[in-house]
Amino acid sequence: MRVLHVITGLGQGGAERQLVGLLRRAAVECEVVALTNAGSVAGEIRALGVPVHDLGMRGNRDLAALPRLVRIMRDGRFDVVHTHLYRACVFGRIAARMAGIRRIVATEHSLGDGEIEGRRAHVAVRALYRATERLGTVTVAVSPTVAERLRGWGVPGDRITVIPNGLDPAEFAYAADRRAAVRADLGIDAGEAVVGAIGRLVPSKRFDLLIDAFADLPGGTLLLAGDGPERAALERRAAPLGRRVRFLGETGDAAGVLAALDVYAVPSVQETFGLSVLEAMASGLPVLYTRCPAVDDVPAELAPYAERLPTDVAAWRAALARFDRPPAARLPVPPVVAHYDLDPLARALADLYGAGRPTVRTPPRQETHR
Repeated sequence: MRVLHVITGLGQGGAERQLVGLLRRAAVECEVVALTNAGSVAGEIRALGVPVHDLGMRGNRDLAALPRLVRIMRDGRFDVVHTHLYRACVFGRIAARMAGIRRIVATEHSLGDGEIEGRRAHVAVRALYRATERLGTVTVAVSPTVAERLRGWGVPGDRITVIPNGLDPAEFAYAADRRAAVRADLGIDAGEAVVGAIGRLVPSKRFDLLIDAFADLPGGTLLLAGDGPERAALERRAAPLGRRVRFLGETGDAAGVLAALDVYAVPSVQETFGLSVLEAMASGLPVLYTRCPAVDDVPAELAPYAERLPTDVAAWRAALARFDRPPAARLPVPPVVAHYDLDPLARALADLYGAGRPTVRTPPRQETHR
């Protein structure tokens, strides 16, 4: 079996990292097409021996990209096309149909509440999504929360299956020497408390709230790893705090950043899964968060060190104040991390490529109060 993954771009991001993890575990022959940006993740994929095609799309109206994508599909004689992210799902499904490919799988990574991939989902966006969704075989939701949103958009329930995102727990296991090395590189003392987060610098992440809450603390350092359109505004907001707030940009060493932290803090109000929260817990960190389907969709006892907070500066300030010094030891890795182990989830996708519905752990959504 030959599978072609089509993704909008290959910069550092949750969907892109998830694709790398799946390719490492693929039991079938794969290739990848990046529509717009064969970024830093492309090199990692090529290092796995997986070919990456850079389509070089210039924008959503670059229809000349469509016949080029069809040609790649036909020349590669692929059995399955698997699309990731909005633009790739729209163009990829159309191209796969034109290329005569019968098995078309799409993973919905970034469908928020009233938005998609951080942008408002107006009527035309929804209409195009629904129209092209019908061209595929099945749509994979990365959480029960996303499955509910897909149904709200008008996608029939029998066309949706839930296969959560996953992670390799060993990749994020805490190492004291890694912590020391990252802190030394950043000039952070071993006895200093460090708060941090990894993610796109976009409004829905509410890193502005995190900076405001952190600003009233008497000491410590805040690390923000990631990039995005809000970076300049956030840097201006944090400027009075000087080097107490560090913007690290995109990072290929998420495990190292997590090792350097003492608490993981994400006030995001829009999440489709929340993979970085799981990665933080795999590193033995306590987590403060506002929205995270990966945690909210499972029983509370699976994630005992995750505390849900409202979007209120005072509440975040009080919670952060409890972490005013590094702990004596890392926390035990909670059961929720093993629950989302990537190996069985990758096997569920492989089952979906070959036949029909996979068998995968997808507990019913629960209302939890943290």
